[in-house]
Amino acid sequence: MQFFDQAAVAQALPYPALIEALAAGLQQPIQSPARSVYAPNGDNSAVLIMPAWKVQEIMGVKLVSIWPGNSARGLSAVSAVYVLISCADGTPIAVLDGTELTLRRTAAAAALSARMLARKNSQTLAILGTGSLSVPMAIAHASVLDCKTILIWGRDGKKTQAVVDRLALQGITAHASSDLQATLAQADVVSAASTATEPFIRSDWVRPGTHLGLIGAFTPTMAEAEPALMPRAQVFADSREAVLQKGGEVLQAVQQGLIAAADIQAELAELAAQPQRAWRASDEAITVFKSVGFASLDLIAAELVFNAARPSGK
Repeated sequence: MQFFDQAAVAQALPYPALIEALAAGLQQPIQSPARSVYAPNGDNSAVLIMPAWKVQEIMGVKLVSIWPGNSARGLSAVSAVYVLISCADGTPIAVLDGTELTLRRTAAAAALSARMLARKNSQTLAILGTGSLSVPMAIAHASVLDCKTILIWGRDGKKTQAVVDRLALQGITAHASSDLQATLAQADVVSAASTATEPFIRSDWVRPGTHLGLIGAFTPTMAEAEPALMPRAQVFADSREAVLQKGGEVLQAVQQGLIAAADIQAELAELAAQPQRAWRASDEAITVFKSVGFASLDLIAAELVFNAARPSGK
């Protein structure tokens, strides 16, 4: 059985290759049941179990720990491990660092949606949030968009500057912003990846023509944007089923009668299957991509890691 640590997973998943792998892999017949959620401490900490498989081929299971209180201890709030199992004989064949896998596949999926939905003349990218996804989101989007300006917004100025500094080490120039309304007024593409429980993106702050990726709100009670934004936008999802179960502000908009479930125009697999289609109604349209994560993305990414390590890619 092979083991792939954080560095090995990162090396095997450069964003351009991972984005293309997701686009192709989502066209394959992958079974991905709803994740199971457990609260072993009886509080807001949780363990998620996320399986996915290809019949007679391969299965993957991700164990995700979410401990919100870790931030106050200087520890990551989210960590994960991923196990690959052969469906030919049931043998475990690999264990991967699930945290790096999750960060990269989440950023790659958001970037894939932006490539499909953002205006072709988009020039300014804004990353909202300074957590562990901020750097991956910026790098992944920069790999598919020809943005001339990248803005990083966060509530804590020191953390915001730290993200800017980390991007500089990756050869990416970004600028710190402390004014969210001004940031949104400039941005053509916005990626929000926070742990917000209350909306901080006001509907009237999002200008026409913006593509907005809402990545952070992954439970029914969380929200990054006001649900009132959804009737103004074309709404897309990583997975319709997952978003309608726990998709933060989109689910809230449905529950409040602001939009209907049928107003989710397409999910990520459909976007990837029709790369030449003009999904935007116009250059003035607001597009929203809502992501909560689903297990097929993990399996595609994990297979890419595993296959890259096999002799001659076989």
